[in-house]
Amino acid sequence: MADAAPFDELVARASRGDRPSLEALMPLVYAELRRLAAHYLRGERPGQTLQPTALVHEAYLRLLKDRPDRWQNRAHFCAIAAHSMRQILIERARARDALKRGGGQPRVTFDESLPAATDGRSLNLVALDAALERLAALDADQARLVELRFFGGLTIEETAEAMGSSPATVKRHWALARAWLARELDA
Repeated sequence: MADAAPFDELVARASRGDRPSLEALMPLVYAELRRLAAHYLRGERPGQTLQPTALVHEAYLRLLKDRPDRWQNRAHFCAIAAHSMRQILIERARARDALKRGGGQPRVTFDESLPAATDGRSLNLVALDAALERLAALDADQARLVELRFFGGLTIEETAEAMGSSPATVKRHWALARAWLARELDA
């Protein structure tokens, strides 16, 4: 994991329009994002053609188009990159499902041991995205917390920092959000 101080300084310079700083950010978190992408793709259906490296690169291209002035720190940058990866996977899942409607996608599980854990089964990203949209309508902070933990792979402490909250509050809200999503996805 990259040291936060130099990374945060690069984020600050990038937010002021310094293109070299923007380009220097990705190598600092590349390994972490690639690990996260590999984790996401392990949960995909067999026969998935997208590779972790390609997913990270596609997310990076989206980040270059994003407004860097929105980035606050390392945790926030990683969360935005993870959100980009999530969107890419959801777009691919929707396109795939548009070709063949449906059938038997296993449900998502929320395992406390890993923020984005699956037990070898495929993630139904479209159903998860729809559930997150419903959660966001009820409680935007809960939906953001799930995105940071599940898709961003952030720890409780990193999530607390990104949300400006305490770790104890994040733990309580994480438990509630997981329970709510599990119920929604079981329905």
